Formats: sequence, C-alpha cells, structure tokens
Amino acid sequence: MSEAGMRYLLEALSAGSMRAAGDRLNVAPSSISRQIAQLESQYGLALIEKGRRGVRLTHAGEIVIAHYRNQLADREALRAKLEELRSVRTGQVTAAIGDGFAGQSFTSIVSQFSQANPLIRLEILTGSTTEILRMIADDEAHFGLVFSTPNDMKIHVRSVIAQPLMAIMLPDNPLAAQPSVTIAQLAQVPLVLPPAHFRIRQILSAAEANSKTYFQPAITSNSIHVMQDMVRAGIAVAILPQISVWSELTEGAMVSVPIADDSIEETTTSLVLRSGRQLEGAPLRLLKRIEAQLRQWNRPVVRER
Repeated sequence: MSEAGMRYLLEALSAGSMRAAGDRLNVAPSSISRQIAQLESQYGLALIEKGRRGVRLTHAGEIVIAHYRNQLADREALRAKLEELRSVRTGQVTAAIGDGFAGQSFTSIVSQFSQANPLIRLEILTGSTTEILRMIADDEAHFGLVFSTPNDMKIHVRSVIAQPLMAIMLPDNPLAAQPSVTIAQLAQVPLVLPPAHFRIRQILSAAEANSKTYFQPAITSNSIHVMQDMVRAGIAVAILPQISVWSELTEGAMVSVPIADDSIEETTTSLVLRSGRQLEGAPLRLLKRIEAQLRQWNRPVVRER
C-alpha cells in the first residue's frame, strides 16, 4: 500500500476534488491523480468513480479507505499507549457534541479533566446530529454526543440513555405544579422551539397531528442557549430533553413537566465513535468520564412539591 497514494486519496475524498486536494497539499492535481491511479493499479480495482465532477468512492474504494482509517487510528492508539508508559499525559482529544450538551454539566466535566491533564489539548466541536456523525465517521473527532441512536454501520453506539421530551419552565409557572401537560395546554402558552427541520420539531409534529393542535411558537431559535435564556427570563416555555437544562433542574431554577401524549416518541442520547476505532490514552479517559456522567443524566430529577 502506497502511503502517499492513500493520503492523497483520503485528502481528495475530504476536499471533494483533485484540484481542491492539490490546493490543500500544495501539489499539482495531476500528482494526486497519478498516485491514485497507481493505487488502483496495485489493487487491480477502480477506487473512485470515473466521469464525475467530484470525488466519489467505489465500493472497493470504501473498503480501502476504511482499512486506511483503521490503520491511522491504530497508530494513534499506539502512540497514546507509549505516552502512557512514559507517564507523559500529553496528546489531543477532539469531541463533537450537539449544542444541547454545551451546558454547565458538560463544561464541568471538561474543566475537571483539563485541570487534571494540563498537557492535553482539548477540542470541543458542536454541530447538528448529521454533522457530528460525519465527523465521527471521518475521524475528525474521537467520539460524539448526539440526541438520537444512529442506525449506521459506520457508527458504534458506546452508551445510550433515554431522554424524553419535557416541557421546561420556571417553578412559578402555573403549569409547573401539574403532573403532566397536554399538547393543547402547551399551545396556549408562549413557546420557544427549534426550527422545523430540527429533530425535536419532527418528533413534536406527530403529537400535533394526533391532537389536531399545532404550535405557533412565539420564538424560534436554532440555539439551545437562547431557548434556555428565554425560559430563564420567564418569556416562554421550552420543549427539550432534561439533559439540555440538567444543571438548572438540579438547582431548582427550572422544572420539567412530562408531556401527556403517547405519540411523542422517546428521544435518546448516545455516546458514539467510529466502528472499529479503538481509543486509548487521553481520548479514552475523557470518554469514560462522560460515560459516567451519562449514568447521572439517566436518573430522574426529583421535583419538590
């Protein structure tokens, strides 16, 4: 296997074209094409589809790239093991998380880990579930946290917890004292919801259709933080999993009320990494800390009455 050819093939796939890959690597596009052609000659199979404007792998190309990514991950794991043997706690950890996780509970984990491992570089990326799963599959992140349980052979679900959607509000809201709220009741109060293409809204749409009651949110935002602030200010009620406002719930600053509608499917939170990837060293240590936090997030928040 030509190391240069594999690196050029991976870069061409990531950049989307030979020209873009050449710009990134500061080499001529013809050099990239030649290296990939040598790889195809070596394997006796086409690795990229011909006649396309962009770079798209054939089935053989997908197998070769998956093997190469596993090799890169194995090398990283080996370096991490050797660093551990030398007792030098260095390295880098890249985690990809949904915006809803970037609250006090998660930042506390990261802060404690960083203080205990000052030589480790941390990179926390945020994005949609689709973006995070792509980053995991392409080894741009060691692991990720998403509001779903992906059904993808490229993704390994390490841990998963149930996270039903709840009505999130201030303790003095009239609905806060109820054991549950209906879709009709929620439709009568100011709501702050994510845009229609977000997974939360897609789940809610089934409940709206079932009750023949449709939400007209007072505020729409693609930021969980904005939604939290609107609840905190008493401007609106949000519909979110408890994990998005865990610190506020445990401190009593907000309360969560179950939504009484069987058509709302149960949402989940999943800790994921690429199938076949073995984490070692710093990435594994942080992953285990987050996994322990997931068990805490899985317990119900006790509401005082």
